Amino acid sequence: MRVGLFKAERQRSSAGNVRRRTLASLAAVLVVPVAVGFTQTATVSAAPVAHAAPAAAQAPVATQVPGGATIHHVDWLTDRRVAIWINSPSMGVPIQVQMLLARDWNSKPTEKFPSVYMLDGLRAQDNENGWTLETDAESFFADKNINVVLPVGGQSSFYSDWVAQDNGQNYQWETFLTKELPPILESDWRTTQTRGVIGLSMGGTSAMFLAARNQGFFKFAASLSGMLTTTALGMPQAVAYAMSDAGGFDADAMWGPPTSSAWEEHDPYLLADKLKGVSLYISSGSGTTGPYDQPSGIPGVSTNYAGMGLEILSRLTSQTFATKLNKLGIPAQVNYRPSGTHSWPYWQFELHQLWPQLASAVDVEPDKPVCATGGSIAGVAGANPWIGDCLTPEYSLAGGTVQDFRNGRIFAKSDTGAQPVAGAIGGVYQATGGPGGPLGYPTTPELATPDGRGRFNHFEHGSVYWSPQTGAHAVRGAIRDEWARQGWEGGPLGYPVAEEVPTPGKDGAVQGFEIGAMYFSPANGTHRVQGMIMGKYAELGYEGGWLGFPKTSEIAVKDGGRFNQFEGGNIYWSPLSGAWAVENGPIFDAWKSAGYEGGRLGFPISDKFAIPGGVQQNFQTGYVTVIDNKAEIH
Repeated sequence: MRVGLFKAERQRSSAGNVRRRTLASLAAVLVVPVAVGFTQTATVSAAPVAHAAPAAAQAPVATQVPGGATIHHVDWLTDRRVAIWINSPSMGVPIQVQMLLARDWNSKPTEKFPSVYMLDGLRAQDNENGWTLETDAESFFADKNINVVLPVGGQSSFYSDWVAQDNGQNYQWETFLTKELPPILESDWRTTQTRGVIGLSMGGTSAMFLAARNQGFFKFAASLSGMLTTTALGMPQAVAYAMSDAGGFDADAMWGPPTSSAWEEHDPYLLADKLKGVSLYISSGSGTTGPYDQPSGIPGVSTNYAGMGLEILSRLTSQTFATKLNKLGIPAQVNYRPSGTHSWPYWQFELHQLWPQLASAVDVEPDKPVCATGGSIAGVAGANPWIGDCLTPEYSLAGGTVQDFRNGRIFAKSDTGAQPVAGAIGGVYQATGGPGGPLGYPTTPELATPDGRGRFNHFEHGSVYWSPQTGAHAVRGAIRDEWARQGWEGGPLGYPVAEEVPTPGKDGAVQGFEIGAMYFSPANGTHRVQGMIMGKYAELGYEGGWLGFPKTSEIAVKDGGRFNQFEGGNIYWSPLSGAWAVENGPIFDAWKSAGYEGGRLGFPISDKFAIPGGVQQNFQTGYVTVIDNKAEIH
């Protein structure tokens, strides 16, 4: 569960490498007209442009929600990393936004925090933002007192409002990020209106034009290898080619044809005068082989051919943009690296470099306060070095004490001792309310399951189990007691796959497991339903159907068969006959009189069905009819 935080760059197919080499060649061709058209007065040296301190930013603008964005659902991935699905009125679908919560989120539950939006590149994926997929951002921000906002998805979108739908997408990212998302962050996630934005490549372009188009919304904006002009000679064609290569998108659907005014309205160079008062950070490499690149054998040329050409474009457009800012008297911190291509290790480096400026712009301390460990928590921290350094002092919570660390938390109480909780298990624990919730304090550290497949923590009033295939889920109360009696995850149901939920319209609860479900009702106790019997139970409406709640778990009978007894009847299964329900009443009584499945009729091979004047149910060697409330065996 506790995996390395640095991940390798995403691998591409060989066909994709060919396309990117073509894009690199196109980029190299476009370098000349871009340089001629806009860089007559720009410097091409690696020295940063010197500027005065940033001016005071305009006050943030309060936003309204057009149509009313709402939260669809929330998944706690750890105790301080959360995935929020938001119903976007403008895009018409739920949009995932992940958050890395501020350092003091747990220790100071009434405090609110500034935020930084982290924008992805052209090949943004739909499952996770590249900043957490490809860099150490999660660990890096763990000791920072800022909420990190990570939009997920938006491949080739430039985080803008498109003029037309394309490729199955209705992109309205600017509306979502600046109008629909902020009220949810402020009302539900303790986030202030003090914001910064950081973007790489496509996201760097977007960071600058979003800050310019929404004056006062961001106090800080950083472009890391962004293309900071979109309308210079050849740039619309380069953007269009890149978007087609990254997902098959049509740039005309984004901002119309290159002659459309929308291209100018999203050009950071043309919008530069609107960035006054924003603390700006601009960086790019030179495109030549750097410390994170693999040399190709040609001096100065790495094997990242596309990354070379794209970084040259970024460098030239960044220089052009920085020169214009300088002419306008708008200060910016500019970092031109003497080498390096268009790739994640350099953007991770720049993230670390820009932090002091971002911290100053949003008014948080750049370094974590001094903290130390003591007592039983110190012993546990020392025995578990994976948990990392402390982030907060110890603080009181629900009758015990807690301390937050870089990779988890340690909870201590006099009768349970000090126990670490982390990762996905920590996320579930947080989602259920932590020690003040139904689980109480942890009573064990995170342990490996006997099958070597999963992990678990036990708590005062339940457990949380995790496996790579099922995720982490809490099990408690009567369902946990019966699951434990049947062998925990090594029993017939396997690992939990969902949380316990109340049964709709009836007094009871159900929890899903790999092989079936465990049902509880006050009148019938706790019983498992699984396999093909569960399939038939589902077909007949679960506990809401005529069968009602189960009264037994699965029971073995002859010939490898099984059955569950329910309030309204039984479901029987055998390898030869399949699963069928027999309702309490005349048919069941007649079958019982013939010896159930061990008698002359054998297993049922159908549910009951209507016949003229009554009903019938078929069995392996006969059938039972009920006409005028009289049952007959045939």
